[in-house]
Amino acid sequence: MMLTEEQFKEGQVLLIDKPLTWTSFQVVNKIRWEIRQRFSIKKIKVGHAGTLDPLATGLLILCTGKFTKKIDQFQAQIKEYTGEITLGATTPSYDLESEVDKEFPTGHITEESIYKATEKFIGEIDQKPPIFSALKKDGKRLYELARAGEEVEVKSRKITISEFEITKIDFPKVEFRVVCSKGTYIRSLAYDFGLALDSGAHLSALRRTKIGDFSVADAHQLEGYIKELQA
Repeated sequence: MMLTEEQFKEGQVLLIDKPLTWTSFQVVNKIRWEIRQRFSIKKIKVGHAGTLDPLATGLLILCTGKFTKKIDQFQAQIKEYTGEITLGATTPSYDLESEVDKEFPTGHITEESIYKATEKFIGEIDQKPPIFSALKKDGKRLYELARAGEEVEVKSRKITISEFEITKIDFPKVEFRVVCSKGTYIRSLAYDFGLALDSGAHLSALRRTKIGDFSVADAHQLEGYIKELQA
């Protein structure tokens, strides 16, 4: 049953399964537009609790109306991801958003060393965010500086990884599941995982499956939810 205008304004938590290639901002804009059209209103607050990269899919929490005040609370919660790391090559963005820039030997890597390497990332660790990220330096997004060819020094920060499980090895591709704290970049984890194996690596697939107690299994498909709003 579709919510009323008053319910959206009073505040709702919407779970959306973000499709591939959409930015989190585009999802927010689309839902906001459809709510405004549905009820012929000029303004409605809609925000998301944690960005997903365009090449990632999965759980995106949207808050409407007065519940946008809860966004920080949701962002702080533990997150779970599944995905795929490709060994033997790096990209500037640490994922498939940019082309492979370097290739590395992988002949020395064994299944045992892959499983063993995960142990280096469990607990509180220092992680450098990717240069191609939405973090700001001197008022500009890092990815804007990187695309302009500027040298950017990115400071590492403390994050916590409580679980890092290898679920399948189909060399050079490695599938995984990670449970981590706010602020963790899975792209950086993939890059650092390659270094830990004396090679290179990049993230080739990513899906966010949980944020706190919220699961992607309970999320709306974006297209279906838009059709509900338009009905």
